Amino acid sequence: MFNKNDGTKAFKPVGRLRVFFALPFYIAVLLIVLNIVLYFIDFPAATVMSVFMVFYIAIYLYMQLALKPGIMHDIIAFSSNYSQVQRQLLYELSVPYCLLDTNGRVMWLNKAMCACINKKKDFKKNISTLFPEITANIFPTGEEPKEVRITYEERDYCVEMKRISADMLLQDVGLVESDDKDSFIALYMFDETDVNMYLQKLNDEQFVAGLIYIDNYEEALESIDDVRRSLFIGLIDKRVNKYFATGAAVVRKLEKDKYLAVFRYKYLEKLLADKFSILEDIKSVKIGNEMTLTLSIGIGTGADNYAGNYDLAKAAMDLALGRGGDQAVVKKGDKILYYGGKSQQMEKNTRVKVRVKAHALRQILDTTDNVLVMGHKLADIDSFGSAIGIYTICRKLGKNVHIVINEVTSSVKPFMKRFIGKDEYPEDLFLLKEEAPEYVDAATVVIVVDVNKPQLTECPELLDKCKTIVVFDHHRQSSDQITGAVLSYVDPYASSASEMITEMIQYVDDNIKIKAFEADALYAGINIDTDGFNSKSGPRTFEAAAFLRRHGADVTRVRKMLRNDMDEYKAVAHAVSRAEVYRDAFAIAIFNGEGLESPTIGGAKAANQLLDISGIKASFVITEYNEKIYISARSIDEVNVQLVMEKLGGGGHMSIAGAQLTGCTVKEAVDTIKETLDNMLSEGEI
Repeated sequence: MFNKNDGTKAFKPVGRLRVFFALPFYIAVLLIVLNIVLYFIDFPAATVMSVFMVFYIAIYLYMQLALKPGIMHDIIAFSSNYSQVQRQLLYELSVPYCLLDTNGRVMWLNKAMCACINKKKDFKKNISTLFPEITANIFPTGEEPKEVRITYEERDYCVEMKRISADMLLQDVGLVESDDKDSFIALYMFDETDVNMYLQKLNDEQFVAGLIYIDNYEEALESIDDVRRSLFIGLIDKRVNKYFATGAAVVRKLEKDKYLAVFRYKYLEKLLADKFSILEDIKSVKIGNEMTLTLSIGIGTGADNYAGNYDLAKAAMDLALGRGGDQAVVKKGDKILYYGGKSQQMEKNTRVKVRVKAHALRQILDTTDNVLVMGHKLADIDSFGSAIGIYTICRKLGKNVHIVINEVTSSVKPFMKRFIGKDEYPEDLFLLKEEAPEYVDAATVVIVVDVNKPQLTECPELLDKCKTIVVFDHHRQSSDQITGAVLSYVDPYASSASEMITEMIQYVDDNIKIKAFEADALYAGINIDTDGFNSKSGPRTFEAAAFLRRHGADVTRVRKMLRNDMDEYKAVAHAVSRAEVYRDAFAIAIFNGEGLESPTIGGAKAANQLLDISGIKASFVITEYNEKIYISARSIDEVNVQLVMEKLGGGGHMSIAGAQLTGCTVKEAVDTIKETLDNMLSEGEI
């Protein structure tokens, strides 16, 4: 509202000031009422009161008509002067500051902002013309300020924005009332360039510990004549030292096949960008050695002290070796990065480790009389066969043993039937996951076979209830693994868990006897996981199969029990016939398991058959079952499908892997696989 005479804005008091000016009026009204009441009580006193009231009202009118305009003028003058001081201080403020309207148009800038953006104070364009990151849709909507970090002319800024009302400053002072309900955006810019620079320097100078192990040093050295061995060792040392020397690293040889490297974090970033090219470079060392050298690298950083980083490096190395070697694992606190791991690892022919693990298992079993064995959900024949192998060991040692298996698949059912209803086996040999906790006591040992991820076990609850946990698995490890195991034997070089347990049987006790159908289960586990001894079959695989054959395993009998029924065979053939070949190398098929007893088993069989097609490097079969999407991935030797499945939250072997997806359709799963393959091909990961 404006005064028509002078064009100035007409103000009226608000808040405490309004109360201050209105109080004499309310007192006058109260006195008048009191005077009237007094006439009914005492007329002379009321007359005196009336004379007093006349003087009071005259004084009140004088204050309102003569004094109040002057007082208001003085208050407004003080407010104006105070506002001018504030405005000048804000203009001279060393922090860049500006006012924006709700659309982002600049309405006012201070001196520091003009210098920052190199504009004059009459600049009225939208703020997004200077800073594209700052648009109206990111302005704060409430009283809470909002921060955005931007870079402008090679300087880093933290931009703080706060919404203020148009009359907030006036109302806070308590002088005036405005009908203007518009709001503005107050924008501050704090220069963080120097802070970020020093933080980056601190980060770059952080200590990083690295461990470098040669996976097959002894095997490669044995294939070289004595004259060239010293040269071979020298070439390895030279390659390792040269690779890390570019980052001013300190490299020391711990053992003949182990190195320790210490360097700054800044160099680690270069190694990550380089994707640890030494993994491929070391394979070119050839001076007569028949076996190609491979390295495993474990990097630790992000801990509070040097010892912590070294411990992280050791944990990273354990993970690299547990995943089969020939790869680098970087452990940055809780974050884990994987590089390499593309090549197929050969099975090591030494049995020293098996004997050590077998001896350790016997010592653990000697302390208990109660053992629970479990594999993974939707157990396949390898999981079942290895569980039966553990049962034979525990039976020989006189232990009460039970196998936890919930859903029996079509491949397991014919083998399982041979153990049910037989006098030589207890009725509670097989337990459902709901029954298993009832068999737990303080000394119970839980043995997990063919899986090392806790959420994939038949009964994860047992891992929390039991203190003594033993793990036997042949899948490559991931960051999500069973922790707290007193004995963990994870051998990614083994073809199957059944092979591992068969070897254990031979060393736990010299006089263990295996019944023929127990040997059948173990043999079937090896046969399935090696695709009929066509994949990952090393010397130890055939030695384990020979041991089982000597104990009654019958190849023909096993083959009959592993045969498909007609419906499953047709479903597999239908999926194979409708498979899509993606990028001329990857077969992707959808398996319809409706009406089948075990759709996931059929999907795995379809994935195996797709590899028989010429030119196919890897196959992926999607099966929808129990409101989940199951992916079976297979390859021969050119593609590491474990790396692909890990991108989808799964895992497995280089040539056999899988994953489970929830909350998506089959079509979305196919699109996800294609997108993952595209990204990995562009990054050179496969």
